[in-house]
Amino acid sequence: MDKYITGSVIRRLRESKKMTQEELAEKIYVSGKAVSKWENGQGFPDISLIEPLAKALDISVIELLSGEYIRNLNRSCNMFRSKFYVCPICSNIIQSVGETVISCCGITLPPLDAEMPDMEHFINIQKIEDEYYITIDHSMTKEHYISFMAAISDQGIQFVKLYSQGNAEARFKIRRVKYIYAYCNRHGLFKVKV
Repeated sequence: MDKYITGSVIRRLRESKKMTQEELAEKIYVSGKAVSKWENGQGFPDISLIEPLAKALDISVIELLSGEYIRNLNRSCNMFRSKFYVCPICSNIIQSVGETVISCCGITLPPLDAEMPDMEHFINIQKIEDEYYITIDHSMTKEHYISFMAAISDQGIQFVKLYSQGNAEARFKIRRVKYIYAYCNRHGLFKVKV
């Protein structure tokens, strides 16, 4: 835990809730001096206080420890604001419909930034009856492959996990799909509008 980041987050959250250091201290059963020390970077909260502190500040433990204060303003769950996260250690894939803090294998994951496909990652879309047939002419070796494809509409997400030595192809129901995503394990996330 970085005491400077955590201290500034504690201060910012406490002040946004219009609490004094003493009021926060009372909620978690410590002295006002202890809160002052944390906020000034002169000490750390005891590990046993992390969960009560997060609860008192209305923030998750992960947000508190990462030093990031995230509030998802995407209350209507707009699917077009979806974000993808991929763990570089275990290759876990996580999708959210707004701002969040995601942690996997002990690290905080940044959301992937989707780019327009280049020639090596060109996303070919064919309409076949009530489906989109998506292909990418990409090597699918153990070291370099398309890991997943997704189709996002205003109603939800369709997701296909791909594996090395398979084909870089997927089928998605057309139902109001607006964006197609593809993730290359070396070059990142690509996105096209349908």
